[in-house]
Amino acid sequence: MLKDFEDSYEVCNCKKIRLKELLKVIKKENLKTLGAIQEFTLAGTQCRNCIMAEADFGKIKKRVYLKDILKEVLNG
Repeated sequence: MLKDFEDSYEVCNCKKIRLKELLKVIKKENLKTLGAIQEFTLAGTQCRNCIMAEADFGKIKKRVYLKDILKEVLNG
């Protein structure tokens, strides 16, 4: 799924965090939880719409969420 997105896709608009940055931190720091991702990157700590589809109450929905990214990285 992530291969369908450009590295520059902005996953967290509030903190301006792009997919490439998230993937790098998740792998380098061996992050296993959404909380750990939030702690290391601050993604999902402001409006929280980027965490998961169920929590996305924004007018424009994200195409991929932190939960999806973490799941794909953990499942290899």
